[in-house]
Amino acid sequence: MSESSFTDAEEKDPRHESHEGRGFFGRPALFLRQVLSELKRVVTPSVEDWRRYTIVVAVFVLIIVAIVMALDLAFGQLAERALGD
Repeated sequence: MSESSFTDAEEKDPRHESHEGRGFFGRPALFLRQVLSELKRVVTPSVEDWRRYTIVVAVFVLIIVAIVMALDLAFGQLAERALGD
């Protein structure tokens, strides 16, 4: 699907404006217009999506914590054996 299918034909898309020939204040103004244009395209996730993403992140974090904990315990045991008590 092409990018042009998402834009209105009548609305001028600031993402494709050139920064050539713009002055000191023209470039930041163009940047702000481009940011606002992109923000209009943002789709907010539904409540169900938020829940699903939260669960996925929580499970991933728990897995990483378990891996780091196991490595810490294993290397701690190795260090105790190598250095003695």
